[in-house]
Order: sequence, then structure tokens, then C-alpha cells
Amino acid sequence: MGEPHDWDRILGLYARVERNEPIELDTDVRDLCRRVSRDVAISNEDAERSLLTPGGAETLVREMRRRIFEGSRRLSRALVDSARHKKTGDVARARAVLESVLAVEVVPLYREQAQVALDYVDEPEDVDEPED
Repeated sequence: MGEPHDWDRILGLYARVERNEPIELDTDVRDLCRRVSRDVAISNEDAERSLLTPGGAETLVREMRRRIFEGSRRLSRALVDSARHKKTGDVARARAVLESVLAVEVVPLYREQAQVALDYVDEPEDVDEPED
């Protein structure tokens, strides 16, 4: 996975694109886009092809931002919904919510987080015992 701040840097590039500011395709930007494209499941071939032109780079940045943003929202909603269902005793529905994320999510980090939650959905809730 890329550097922890890489996704924030992509969001910064996206903000520039939205303001119709050009992206300078220097070595730093190209390397950043290569790292993050892998993080969000964009093939090396597609990333390299996109980095050949400023327009392609803008399209790549938009797609990376879309995957980061949509995946994050999808996962966050699923984690909340799953926890809510689990709390009411509907473990099957809690599991289904997480499985639906895994069916569509492509970003490995988000898939991993959904899988971890799914792996523990059948575990009993931690209940703090009252102290004597």
C-alpha cells in the first residue's frame, strides 16, 4: 500500500482538477498516481496509459477519488448498519450487509475491513460487567 498520506494528496489533486487547474505530470505526481492506483485496484496498464496525457491523468485522478470516496461511504454505512442489526439480534442481516459490500467493493483496504467485520459478526458483543 502507498504512503499513509497518499490518498490525501490525490484528493488535493482532485480539488485542483475541479478548479480547472492543470496537473503537472512531474515524476512526483506520476509516482503518486502509480502508488494510489494500485491501492484502489486500478491496473498498472490503465494507470500508465492514463499518465501519458494531462487529460488522461485528470481522468485517473477522478477515478481514484471516486473509488476512495464511494468505497469509504459504502463501508462506513455497512459497518454502522451491520452493528445496528447485530445489536438487535439480527446477525443474518448484519452478515448480509457486509457481504453486499464485498460483492461490489474493489478497493483492497475497504474489502479487508469489511471482511474483518464479517469474520467477527457472529462473535458476541463485549458487555462490560458491572463492578462490585
